[in-house]
Amino acid sequence: MVLLNRIYTRGGDTGDTSLGDGQRRPKFDLRVEAFGTVDEANCAIGVARLSTGKDAPDLDAILARVQNDLFDLGADLCTPDTGRKLDFEPLRIIQTQVDRLECEIDALNAKLSPLRSFVLPGGSPTAAALHVARTVTRRAERLIVELSRQPEEKVGNHAIRYINRLSDLLFVASRHANRDGADDVLWTPGLTR
Repeated sequence: MVLLNRIYTRGGDTGDTSLGDGQRRPKFDLRVEAFGTVDEANCAIGVARLSTGKDAPDLDAILARVQNDLFDLGADLCTPDTGRKLDFEPLRIIQTQVDRLECEIDALNAKLSPLRSFVLPGGSPTAAALHVARTVTRRAERLIVELSRQPEEKVGNHAIRYINRLSDLLFVASRHANRDGADDVLWTPGLTR
C-alpha cells in the first residue's frame, strides 16, 4: 500500500534520489533516467487518452491498462535486483503482461490494411499523440537496454520485452486511431527533392 501524506521530503535537494531498496543515486544516474523516461512515456499516453475515452473506448481501456503497467515497470526498474534481502517482494514485470500486449497488438493489427510505406506521425490528434508516446517509449527502451548492459546493473528480461512490445502497440494504436489506417499520412521518399 502506498501512502503519500507528504509530497516534498527535501531528500533530493542535493541532487540525489532514493531507489526502492533505499540506495541513494544521483538524479542523472542511468537507472533514474530509465525509470524517469518510463514515467514520461506514461504521461504522453495520458495526453493521448484525452481524446480516446468517448471516441474509442476499446483503445482507451488498453491504454489505461498500459499506464498501470508502466507504474509496475517503473517500480521494477526503481528496485534493482542486487541479491540483497529486502523487507518486501519487489514488483516485477512478468511474461503475462508481455503476452497481453502481444494479444492487443494482434487484435488491433488484424483490422488494419497492410502498409506499403512508412507512416508519418499525424492524421488525427489522437494518432499524433500516440506517435509522441511511441517515440518516448523507444527512448525509454534504449535507456533500459543500456542500463541492462552495465556490468553492475540487472534488468529483468520481461521488462525489456514489455517496453519493446509497447512501442509496437502504440504504433498500431495510432493507425487504429486514424480510422484503422484510412487517415494515415504515408511517407513519400524524395518528395521534396
